Parts: sequence; C-alpha cells; structure tokens
Amino acid sequence: MDGLLIDTEAVYLKAYLAAAAHMKVELPLAFCHSLIGRPSPDCDRMIQEFFGPAFELNAFNDHADGHAARSLEAKVPVKPGAAELLAFLGERGLPLAVATSSSRRTTERHLGQAGLLGHFRALATRDDVLRGKPHPDLYLEAARRLGVPPGRCLALEDSNNGLTAAHAAGMISVMVPDIAPPTDEVRAKCAAVLPDLHAAMALIRASFAA
Repeated sequence: MDGLLIDTEAVYLKAYLAAAAHMKVELPLAFCHSLIGRPSPDCDRMIQEFFGPAFELNAFNDHADGHAARSLEAKVPVKPGAAELLAFLGERGLPLAVATSSSRRTTERHLGQAGLLGHFRALATRDDVLRGKPHPDLYLEAARRLGVPPGRCLALEDSNNGLTAAHAAGMISVMVPDIAPPTDEVRAKCAAVLPDLHAAMALIRASFAA
C-alpha cells in the first residue's frame, strides 16, 4: 500500500527526519531506507537499537506521528497510475488484495480517503500475522483470503523488504521502486523492475494479449 498505491512513504521519511532533528540526533538515510516496508513494532525496535537504550523512543514517535498526521490530514496522495491499474484489473474480474505492514485501522482509513478501498476483496495487515515483511506471512495470508494459491499470484511491491516477502511467499514478484532502488539481491528475485504503475499496467495488459 504505502509507496505503491499511495504516496505515503515519503511522508513517513520526512516525519522521521523531522523527529530526529527535534531530538537533535542524526538519522542516516540508509538506515531510514532499511525501515521501509517493515511494521511499526519492528521499526521501533531497530530505532531503539540504533540509538541505544537511553534514547527516548516515545518522544521520537510522538513527534514523527504528529508530523505525518498533519501531512495526511487533508489528503492521502495517490500514486500515478494506481486508480487506472486497479480499475483495469477489476474490469477483468481479477481478485485483488492488499498485503501491508500498516495496521488495519490505518489501511482502511488511508485507502478509504484515497478512494481505493472498494477495489479490494481482501486486506492482510500487520494485525493479521505474527511476522511482518520481509517474512512471507502477509502475502501468504493475502493469498489465503483470496482463495488463490500463492504461486498464481502477482505481487507488486515498492520496497526491498516487501519484495523479499512476496518472493519468499512464492509469488511472481514485480518491483516498482519508490524511495530506495532494489538491491542486487532483491533485483535477482524480481520478475521485472518497472519505473511506475503505468508500466505495470502495460506489462499486465500485454500478458492478456499473449
């Protein structure tokens, strides 16, 4: 969801950097990139480990959450091509699911605000699994809820952690990078790496014509 369908990863990144500045600590971009696609509890653990046990994580999160909430209060930005792709797939009767590291409450709220929620037959969120991305659990749960074997699912992902999860679930995995490009290890797991969702729709449309 975040970074693929809605343009929220950049909002969260800015929120983290703003919180770090508020706390007068340095948060390297490379470390921020390692958080993308992971559920919040994992991010909390990694941030605490990065700064040490004395770091005031609650104060950091309060500032970051407030910054992100203010940015998304008026509008949840939709990624270019998202609405068109979902409509195209829906018109062809393909069952669609979201596999996201966000909570169910956030997922329903953000997809609803973006006008995309009605496209999906199933949602698999961090509330539904014990292990988040890069583990495969979210994608396996999404496939289970659709009633489709994972090997017959196409997963579109924007992050290295997410692509790793989809590939581990046995899905055909396509990456549309958002903030961080694919690592060499992740690129080797991709059926394709595409510049945007318009290119993803062109690829899928071509598969229908084949």
